[in-house]
Amino acid sequence: MTNHGTAVRAPRINFAKAAPKAFKALIGFDAAARQDLDPALVELVQIRSSQLNGCAYCLHMHTKDARKAGESEERLHMVAVWREATHFFTAEEQAALALTEAVTLVSRDGVPDDVYARAAAVFDETRLAGLLALIFTINTWNRLALATGKVAGTDERAA
Repeated sequence: MTNHGTAVRAPRINFAKAAPKAFKALIGFDAAARQDLDPALVELVQIRSSQLNGCAYCLHMHTKDARKAGESEERLHMVAVWREATHFFTAEEQAALALTEAVTLVSRDGVPDDVYARAAAVFDETRLAGLLALIFTINTWNRLALATGKVAGTDERAA
């Protein structure tokens, strides 16, 4: 049996129910991370990390959230190619997207000094720390969704 062209998986663990303290801690960390950041920037970072990690569940969720927050379809389509479409994004957003890519793909080249310096030039220390924490949390959410077999289009936040 298939689901959208892929084999249907056996059900996997419900992490929120099996590890409620860890799940609540992650929710708290996520909320603290975004506290001093612009909501539009938060969604762009989460979208880019989800693209890089191949997490359809989170990508669907965050593009939907971005649309609800007023993000344009045009900019959403350009996130994956932001380097070639820099005029769609502010200097701050570009720095955040570059840092998101470096941290998400940290095993490739680490976090290059120029990428970090670019972000440090446009974010004060509090916001830079929040941005880093946000990148850490979306990477964790991506890995959680992928490991537990979450299906795109089944946003469980309201459940």
